[in-house]
Amino acid sequence: MGGEFGDGTVSIIDLASKKVTQTVDVKTKHSNRLKFTPDGKLVLISDLAAGSGGGGCGFAEGSEAAELGKSTEGILIQPDGTRAFVAVSGDDKVAVVDLKTLEVTTTFAIGKDPDGMAWRK
Repeated sequence: MGGEFGDGTVSIIDLASKKVTQTVDVKTKHSNRLKFTPDGKLVLISDLAAGSGGGGCGFAEGSEAAELGKSTEGILIQPDGTRAFVAVSGDDKVAVVDLKTLEVTTTFAIGKDPDGMAWRK
């Protein structure tokens, strides 16, 4: 993510030309994961440095990052695009974010160092 690791940016690449078309300063300190909502309108970026001056989890170009806690890692977006579940590893919890309001609706303890998540059928 970004032009140089640790510079706080994310680069958008045109796959056909394999060239960077835009670089966005998302102000992360240690970007970790990037997930698009199903409609492609929002991008969530986790920040391993969150909680220590890092941004937490960013939601869209130009928006402020939500401070969710220490060391945000895995991101799981509900298939209908209404909510995101963000692993907050440093606080041993998962934050649930309403993707319409971009606000945390709840958090729950999940055990030591949560990270990757998946849907189970």
